[in-house]
Amino acid sequence: MAKQIKLGVVGCGYWGPNLIRNFRSLPDCSLKMMCDLSEDRLKHLRSLYPEVKGETDFSHMLNGAGLDAIVIATSVKQHFPMAKAALLAGKHTLIEKPMAASSEQCEELIEIARKKGLILMVSHTFLYSPAVTKIKEIVEWGDLGDIRYISARRLNLGLFQQDINVAWDLAPHDISIILHIMGEMPISVNCRGSAHVTPGVEDVTSMCLTFGKDRSAIVQSSWLDPRKIREMTIVGSKRMIVYDDVSQLEKIRIFDVRVERPPHYDTFAEFHYAYHYGDVLVPYIKQEEPLKNECQHFLDCIRENKTPLSNGTQGLEMVRILEASSISLQQHGSAVRMDQVDALRHELANGHHANGFAIARSLNNGISKAARLGKANGISKGPRIPKINGGSKTNGLGGRAGYLPG
Repeated sequence: MAKQIKLGVVGCGYWGPNLIRNFRSLPDCSLKMMCDLSEDRLKHLRSLYPEVKGETDFSHMLNGAGLDAIVIATSVKQHFPMAKAALLAGKHTLIEKPMAASSEQCEELIEIARKKGLILMVSHTFLYSPAVTKIKEIVEWGDLGDIRYISARRLNLGLFQQDINVAWDLAPHDISIILHIMGEMPISVNCRGSAHVTPGVEDVTSMCLTFGKDRSAIVQSSWLDPRKIREMTIVGSKRMIVYDDVSQLEKIRIFDVRVERPPHYDTFAEFHYAYHYGDVLVPYIKQEEPLKNECQHFLDCIRENKTPLSNGTQGLEMVRILEASSISLQQHGSAVRMDQVDALRHELANGHHANGFAIARSLNNGISKAARLGKANGISKGPRIPKINGGSKTNGLGGRAGYLPG
């Protein structure tokens, strides 16, 4: 068997334990260390995985532990400083989504990884889902015809965050799938939302991505819905797909339905749309955990020195779309062209108005207004290297859990 890759996970709050479980199960990975500020979290995880060392000092993961790779599952504001430190220490790095709090931070991480010859990967987990892989195949085969639009809904009750809004938290899952299907970046982004629970942190958003060839995608995200909904509809000129990730047996249904406009007619009375109704097909989807596939892909990329499916460039593109959505939110939903995002961010950094609207929210602090208010609600004023050895810190959710997931 090939030499195992020595790996450590930092952030043992919500998502980190899932990463620990999956990496530990892979034969070509040696999970050596898990890091968190909370001794209670480490004590619990050590009871499950006694052979894995627990550590409260992040610097010990980078120096002296002999690790090949670091996985970062902390809050978004900690992604950049921790990933930068890991890359500078010569560690291959996997970062939870979104990659960082600004496109500048993403660009810096990409450049460091390039110079160091390291694998930099972002956790866009649904790209490793067998269902999404099947959808991509169906689209590439041409079975749907031309894509007309995509509609996505990702709704649930909680988990509320205070340093990023619901668009930055939930929409990346759907956006990553949409970009994977469309094969290109959007031309512009519109976003509207409301903050009902935490002032300045939108808990309900609706985002519209406009693509070329008159195509679009709508992404609805909410922390306030009574039901857990993970649904996407892909409408083509020939067929349509409904992808329901919550469904256990029929995650994908292909509808052989379409609307056809008559090519020629002489009078209005002769004009009739033609509706085609065919079968509903349910393709077989292999039951695999997407996160496990993602973890294995990270290891394969390290071993084979290949570019990840969700690499740093994809992480940067995602953050640029999220930045555009935040600017649009401040402009009451007006369209923000992707080729204008850098200029608008420059105006923001210099305290100017963007298209006549004052943008009061700092993109570099994970978007939310709460993230800029001193240390209100347990949120620090700006992104910085977190305290990595010492007592536990407020987690921003009213608890004391150390490094939280992004």
